[in-house]
Amino acid sequence: MKKQFTCINCPLGCQVVVTMEGDEIIDITGNSCIKGEEYVRNEIKDPKRMVCSTVRVDGSSHYSVPVKTASAIPKGLIFECMKQINDAEIKAPVHIGDVVIANVLDTGVDVIATDERL
Repeated sequence: MKKQFTCINCPLGCQVVVTMEGDEIIDITGNSCIKGEEYVRNEIKDPKRMVCSTVRVDGSSHYSVPVKTASAIPKGLIFECMKQINDAEIKAPVHIGDVVIANVLDTGVDVIATDERL
């Protein structure tokens, strides 16, 4: 069986084709660099994504602050992660890198602020 992926590691957007037999990868073609191969292997075995959103800020002239996961989390947890982010609130002042949600969904990954709100 063949599966096609568009690599998202760089602006080239290589069309990477993976040939599989069952769960085993037989061949990977179409990538311009090793990062394309790594991306596809991860997509097949353990897809992960960064999550970006906003969180309400209490005590600031700004309603919300942008946040993101400090690193990628399993793709299957995105909607649960967003529920926790939507329920979260942080008190001003907020600084870049402040932990908004520690260890979200027991992934070992924090949700952090990416801007300041005073």
